[in-house]
Amino acid sequence: MSTTAETTFDQPVVATASAVDRVLNKDGGILRFAPAWVPRAFCTPGRRLRLHPDDYYPFDKGRGGIDERWIASSIRADNGPRTGPYEALSLAVDEDGLVPFDEIIAAGGADVIGSRLWDRYGAWTAYTKFYDNLLPLPFHVHASDEKAALVGKVGKPEAYYYPPQMNNYLGEQPISYFGLRPDVTREQLAEHLRAHARGGDNRITDLAYGYRTRLGEGWDIPAGVLHAPGSVCTYEPQAASDVLSMFESWSNNAEVGSDLLWKDVPADRHGDHEFLVDLLDWELNADPDFRTNRALVPYETEHSAASGGRDFVEKWIVYRSTYFSAKELTVLPGRAVTLTEQDAYGLIAVQGHGTINGLELAAISLVRIDELTRDEYFVTAPAARAGVRIENRSDSEPLVVLKNYGPGNVELGI
Repeated sequence: MSTTAETTFDQPVVATASAVDRVLNKDGGILRFAPAWVPRAFCTPGRRLRLHPDDYYPFDKGRGGIDERWIASSIRADNGPRTGPYEALSLAVDEDGLVPFDEIIAAGGADVIGSRLWDRYGAWTAYTKFYDNLLPLPFHVHASDEKAALVGKVGKPEAYYYPPQMNNYLGEQPISYFGLRPDVTREQLAEHLRAHARGGDNRITDLAYGYRTRLGEGWDIPAGVLHAPGSVCTYEPQAASDVLSMFESWSNNAEVGSDLLWKDVPADRHGDHEFLVDLLDWELNADPDFRTNRALVPYETEHSAASGGRDFVEKWIVYRSTYFSAKELTVLPGRAVTLTEQDAYGLIAVQGHGTINGLELAAISLVRIDELTRDEYFVTAPAARAGVRIENRSDSEPLVVLKNYGPGNVELGI
């Protein structure tokens, strides 16, 4: 048994066999998760995560504010030596305490994530998060599997969806920079990278196009593609990795340290700007049809379209990547739907209230850092195949749920 109080909650973390068995079986394979709040020292919170205003800076000085919430996460954040032992890891709610999701997967295997994923990966290799920044992130890149392996990590493709429910305002700069202009050369990029060490602004986004935010849409960003996400609260499915290299030297009205430029570069290649350039997939970055090939415009699932929209509408919101996918489910007021699927998934409610297989499901409006919620669940593969009933208990407001899946997807055919 392992126990610790090193979370934002009063409940202890437990990993007994009995606790794992209970959370897997007592609600038919549907796990209730505590919210996983994550600070970032290089960002300024946008304050749209629905935390109490006094709780955005709950940790020690220098750790930064809460500007992320990780969802259905089986990994921990890489936030330096003061990272908490369970930081960013999803914890299932049990009567004895909180049970780490990675230990549930290790114990349950295919009974949690399904035989397709367990047999191939032996792990849940994707998660999603809300990131919520007042200002845009620095222009950065996540390495491919091949490059990340040089530092003992895996690559990190990701995707974005901009939920209207989480964006009552768009922050200071709701413009995102993606890729590189087709006319940019390797030497031009290297020149801006060399300017990183001189301090100030290396103006590297001059080499990219900026795209205005369209709420209710999103982007697919493969590993190796430069990106500086705008100041919008974003739902971000991604591979389970925290590998990165910050190419921009100025962000959040402050300098970005060189340690973040070289963060996931082999020690013997520090100072090698050509190596940084080689982290990029040049063809994807300089694609003249970047919007056409990378934008995500939601479309209805086959089952939803066939049902005619009387009770629910379900849309694919992330669908281009083989590493992950995501849907948006809207259940109309006073209605219910039972959905049968082949794949396990995480879910979070962003609007309305109701039930999931009889369990309370409610989007939060305001929560303290130490409070548990009823907005986030994980549906195991057996539960998904048995069918999940989601009911909207409101007579006036839709119930809106976002659902994230692991690699591949039987329904998508990938």
